[in-house]
Amino acid sequence: MELLDLLEQLEDIVDNGVNIPLSGGKCLLDKDSILELVQEIRLKLPDDIKTAKRIADEKQRIMAEAQQEAENIIRNAESRIAALVDENEITKKAYEQAEVIISNTKKNAREIRLGTREYADGILNKVEEILEDTLDVIKMNRQELK
Repeated sequence: MELLDLLEQLEDIVDNGVNIPLSGGKCLLDKDSILELVQEIRLKLPDDIKTAKRIADEKQRIMAEAQQEAENIIRNAESRIAALVDENEITKKAYEQAEVIISNTKKNAREIRLGTREYADGILNKVEEILEDTLDVIKMNRQELK
């Protein structure tokens, strides 16, 4: 990810700054290089924000598909139950199978929803961390510039 590379370059510039003796850890930095990197970071941020939105949209789409699939499976199971209601023994077996199918379907749908949420949450959390780190670096640099 280019944004992380830019932040690493910014860290390198700060790490390589000339320390000023007796100044409490202050150092001289190449202002032009820092400003250039900050500008590049600003240009890259919208891409990361778009990526985060695309991930959130994808999460919604996957969850909707999982819900639709679960409903279709349940509808199919209910249709099978209705078709098997002819005789007592067949009806009994059909109800047992339907319960198993519905239970499995609900379990699968729940697992799909949970897995999708965890996946999307993990991606969004990572993007949030990157954006927070970037914002912290930018704030810190702006404070140093003031």
